[in-house]
Amino acid sequence: MSTVNASPCPYSVSCLTDGTGENKGPVVSSVLLLAPLLAETDPKPCSFAKPLRSAGAHGAHGLSSHFQWMAEHVPAFRVPGTHVHILTSPDQFYQTMKARIKTAQRRVVMASLYLGTGQLEQELVDFLEEALQRSQESSRSPELRVSVLLDYTRGSRGQINSRTMLLPLLKRFTSQMRVSLYHTPDLRGLLRLLVPQRFNETIGVQHIKVYLFDDSVIISGANLSDSYFTNRQDRYVLLENCKGVADFFCDLVEAVGDVSLQLQPDDSVHMEEGMVHPYKGNRQEFSAAAKKRIMEVVNTAQARQQMLNWSEESEDEGVSEGEDDTWVFPLVQMKPLGISVDEQVTQRLLTDVAPDSTVFLTSGYFNLTRAYMQLVLGAGASYRILTASPEVNGFFGAKGVAGAIPAAYVHIARQFYNQVCQLGQQQRVHLHEYHRSQWTFHAKGLWYYLQGQPRPCLTLIGSPNFGYRSVHRDLEAQIAIVTENEELQSQLQEEQQMLYQRSSEVSPSTFDRPDRYVKLWVKLVTPLIKNFF
Repeated sequence: MSTVNASPCPYSVSCLTDGTGENKGPVVSSVLLLAPLLAETDPKPCSFAKPLRSAGAHGAHGLSSHFQWMAEHVPAFRVPGTHVHILTSPDQFYQTMKARIKTAQRRVVMASLYLGTGQLEQELVDFLEEALQRSQESSRSPELRVSVLLDYTRGSRGQINSRTMLLPLLKRFTSQMRVSLYHTPDLRGLLRLLVPQRFNETIGVQHIKVYLFDDSVIISGANLSDSYFTNRQDRYVLLENCKGVADFFCDLVEAVGDVSLQLQPDDSVHMEEGMVHPYKGNRQEFSAAAKKRIMEVVNTAQARQQMLNWSEESEDEGVSEGEDDTWVFPLVQMKPLGISVDEQVTQRLLTDVAPDSTVFLTSGYFNLTRAYMQLVLGAGASYRILTASPEVNGFFGAKGVAGAIPAAYVHIARQFYNQVCQLGQQQRVHLHEYHRSQWTFHAKGLWYYLQGQPRPCLTLIGSPNFGYRSVHRDLEAQIAIVTENEELQSQLQEEQQMLYQRSSEVSPSTFDRPDRYVKLWVKLVTPLIKNFF
C-alpha cells in the first residue's frame, strides 16, 4: 500500500491535509493569529550553567574520554552491547512490537504523537486487549499494566481518532489501563478558540516515541500509524533486558502522564487531582509544576546511576571484562516546560567534534536551528547530512497549499547549501537527498565516527529533528549510545550505510532541475512558517 501522501508528524505542518494528504482548505490566514510566536527568534548557542568537567575515574569505566562529560549532566546507564539491537525496517518495528506485547507480563508503556485508525493499528490494539485479558484470567490481581501517552490535539482530531481506538480497552480494563493526553500550555485562550483543529498541533505537541515492554524498550522516531509500519522509513533501536533504561523511560512517561489530561471511559478528560490545568490554569504555574515533576525523574535517575557506577568502579568485580561495554544517555527536551537538556548536550557534542572526525546527520525535515547550523558550518569535522528528497516528503503530490510544503524544504536546503558554498566548505559539508519509490522518509539522528575509525562509536536516536520545533515547541526524547562493542558498532555502520545508499549527493545543478523549482510565494512564506516545521 502506497502512503506517499500520508500526513506525517507536525514538522511538515500536517494540519494542512487529512490523513490521506487531501487538502482541507487554505489556512495561511491563520498565521496572522500567531503574530507573537512568529516574532520569536532562534537564539544563539546556549551553554551549560556549570563548566563541564571530566567525569574522572568514577563513572567513566569503559567510556571513551571523548564523551565522559555526558555523565555529569544526564543519567548514564551501562549496558551490554549485545543487548542493543538496531531494527532496520517499518515491518520489523511493527512485528517486534506485536511480539513484545504478546509476551509482556508486567508493563506495556507506549508514548507517541498519535495512534492511527487503520487496520494495522487496530491489530496492535487487539494484541493489547489479548495481553490484558490473559493477565486478568491468570490472576485475581492482574499484574499487567498498560500506559499510553499521546498528544491531545493530534489524538483528538476527527470523529474516529486515537481516543476512540483506545476507549474499548479503557472501558473493559479500567484498573489496568491509563491513557494520558498531553496538551501544550502554549495553546490557550483566544489562540485555542480561533486556530483551526488541523492547525493547532503546530503550536506544540507530545512528540516522544517510546515503546516499552517489561524491561525492554524501543526508542524511535516512528509513530503508531500504518505508514510507519509499512513504507515510511525511520530509525528504531531495541534495548533488550536493560532494566535501568526501561525503568527510566517508564518513569519519564509516567511523569509526563501525570501532567497530562486523563482519558476517561466516557471519552471525557480531566487532570490529576492537584495538578494545574495546561490551558485553563496559569501558564507559569503549570510549566513550573510540570518541570518539577519531570526533572525529579531525571535527577533521581542521574544520582542513582552515579552512585551505582561509583560502586561498580570501587568494587571492580562482578562484571566480566567487556560485558558492559556500552553507555546509554537519555536526553530530554521540553522547552515549553523549561527543560533543555537535549539541546545543551547536542550543542556540546557538535562543538566538541574532532577536526578529522566524521558526522553523518539525518533529518526527514531539514530545518536546522540557527545554533546547530552555525556549529555545523563552523566546525572542522566532516559532515554528511541526509534529508528527504521532495518525492519522499509526506506531502509530495498533495493538493492546494499542502503541496507546496516539499518546495519549502527545498528552499531551506538551497539556502543552507548556498551558505556552504559561500564559505568554501563543499569539501567538508555534504548534503544528500534520500530517494525511494513509493516510500516516505522520517529518519533522524546522527552517527559519529572518530578520526581513523571505520565504524561509529556514538549515535543519537529518538524523536528530535534538529529543527526549531524540536528545540522550542515540542516534548522530545532521544538517547545517545556510546559503545566500544564492535558488533554494535557494525550494526550502526550498516544502518547508516543502508540509508545513505539510497541517496544522491546535492550539487549546484540539483537546484536547477525543474522539479526543484520553488515559486516566489513559497519563498516569501517560508521564513514566516519555518518555526512551525
